[in-house]
Amino acid sequence: MRATMWRPTILAHPSRGLALGVLLALAGIAGDPALTSADDDIWGGIAKDVFGARPIMDDSGMVLLDAPYRAEDAAIVPIKMTIPAAVAARARTLTLIVEKNPAPVVAAFTFGDAAGLGDRTISTRVRVDMYSNVRAVVELDDGTLHMATKFVKAAGGCSAPALKDMDAALAGIGKMKLRSLPPPAGTSGEARSSPTSEALVMVRHPNYSGMQMNQLTGLYIPAKFVEFMELRKGDRLIFSMTGGISLSEDPNIRFSYAPAVPGDLSVVARDTDGKTYATSAPATGS
Repeated sequence: MRATMWRPTILAHPSRGLALGVLLALAGIAGDPALTSADDDIWGGIAKDVFGARPIMDDSGMVLLDAPYRAEDAAIVPIKMTIPAAVAARARTLTLIVEKNPAPVVAAFTFGDAAGLGDRTISTRVRVDMYSNVRAVVELDDGTLHMATKFVKAAGGCSAPALKDMDAALAGIGKMKLRSLPPPAGTSGEARSSPTSEALVMVRHPNYSGMQMNQLTGLYIPAKFVEFMELRKGDRLIFSMTGGISLSEDPNIRFSYAPAVPGDLSVVARDTDGKTYATSAPATGS
């Protein structure tokens, strides 16, 4: 059984523009005094919403998570997730959660057979709204769930002003870059023949959270973000991603894939306005 991703309903009021729906995941928890005494209780509510009653094994080594203890910028916190080669072939989905964000589920990745059999890695940048646990949960082919957790000190990432003004952000929206990455300099011959290579996809998109204010009008900017992305090698799936407001502005994802699969790399993305963007690139460096 696949993990079901909790999806926010975005409600944009013309005078507020606040993404009210994304607060619902925590609203019931915050309103119950019995559940505000411990972070574990907050996580328990989120885990039930996203994964149901299934147990989640923590620190099992089935997934690794790198995140800064103290982030330099709460709006672009770097995150790296790794599924070791020993279990990569069994990985179905990978879900990234920032526990105390208004919409805790950052993204859920569903793997295809072009994801590769070596260490499976996904790196991206996220918004962190307050000091929070960040969790990566992998589901294996037997339905078991395994989790890695890091505590990150950051605040204000979901409401931080956009890096560009609205006109500039919207003018370049949807521009994409996709490129395969060569092995690091000095990589040994054995490593160069690894069953996985890496690539990077970048999407020009403001990824408005619904909690940011237009500095000129004083009104909140309605939520508008990349909600779906699919990466392929030839006609075979590397992964598909369902995303939310917690992905940073101009989302970029560095990922591993199977170089032995024939064909070029390609990506299709869709935002909450229903606009789609696509590009492709040769799989060089593999």
